[in-house]
Amino acid sequence: MAKDFNFDKIVLRRGSGSLKWDSRHDVIPLWVADMDFQAAPCILEALRRRVDHGVFGYTYVDENYYDALIDWFSSRHLYTFDRSDVIYIPGVVPALSAIVKALAPAGSGVIVQTPVYNCFFSSIRNNGCRVVENPLLRKDLSDNEFTYVMDLDGLERLASDPANVLMLLCNPHNPAGRAWTHEELEAVRDICQRHGVTVISDEIHNELTMPGYRYVPYGTVDRKATVCVSPSKSFNIAGLQIANIIAPDSVKRSRIEQAVNDNEVCDVNPFGVVALRAAYSSEGEEWLEALKVYLHENYLFFREYLGRRLPQCPVAKLEATYLPWVDILPLGVGSDELVKRVLDEARVWLNSGVMYGVDGYVRFNIACPRNTLEEGLERICDLLGKA
Repeated sequence: MAKDFNFDKIVLRRGSGSLKWDSRHDVIPLWVADMDFQAAPCILEALRRRVDHGVFGYTYVDENYYDALIDWFSSRHLYTFDRSDVIYIPGVVPALSAIVKALAPAGSGVIVQTPVYNCFFSSIRNNGCRVVENPLLRKDLSDNEFTYVMDLDGLERLASDPANVLMLLCNPHNPAGRAWTHEELEAVRDICQRHGVTVISDEIHNELTMPGYRYVPYGTVDRKATVCVSPSKSFNIAGLQIANIIAPDSVKRSRIEQAVNDNEVCDVNPFGVVALRAAYSSEGEEWLEALKVYLHENYLFFREYLGRRLPQCPVAKLEATYLPWVDILPLGVGSDELVKRVLDEARVWLNSGVMYGVDGYVRFNIACPRNTLEEGLERICDLLGKA
């Protein structure tokens, strides 16, 4: 019988050293991408056992870790790889930085599809490379929704430039909310292989799909692809700092391993290892499936509330992640200005679209108890409804 997980429970996070809640104590934070739910009970139990041991020295990553990782992706997503393909690392962002350092010469171009996760820009620029934007194409839908598709002609043009050597793919896409299809990923593969561009896929939001959509690992489309994965977003354990680079190409993997060591991000902590093993289990999967139901219900609530109170602001159709993307262009104000006003006057913290490379949009985080979400939306709509 399925367990009754209580995602409505209010967990007081202020004073816990939370970036999300302790950066400002007078606001409802609907910004940074972590959830306000306690981690799965199986993770908490595993961490308690590790704490009870009482010794926290340097971490040895054993076979049980690799078995849990490999079994999860092969059984759940039909994505198979070997233990030797895996490089563990504290997070996906350090992974991306190490990969760019390893595979893109200074001054070369790295293709991204904007709007896109803001750390893509810093990972590229911090390694002396150029951000090459291939903007996603907006497609308006019925019922005041819109979505995005890839500009494959633009990708072909940019990939044909020999100065552009890498593409950072966000799969599923943050903040556009797309769960890329097998056909779309095949098109990316074919274009990039045709022009010798290496694709690096950030798949940190991989488990967080909405009903009717599925996550397609890029590694099932291109078996030699380099893919970054982590349980951090799906299981709300980002602070435990654990991720993995899947790099089946031995030459690229060797270069990435060297960059990981050069950047001194080759060690992980014992709690991350323990948490991953617990997350990638049958008990973790049960909790995850219940979480996805709750997140979908939050999304439906969010759509209905904004549609009723701010009908002039279309919402991107959310196929994956818990981060709705909202068009504020009809309000006649830029993203940064709106976010500041909402923060100062409504005391709700959102993310400006500017940080993702596009003005005129804001990003919400709906991974919180519904009462918290409702209060945040009420504050925002009471403020903006006066405009």
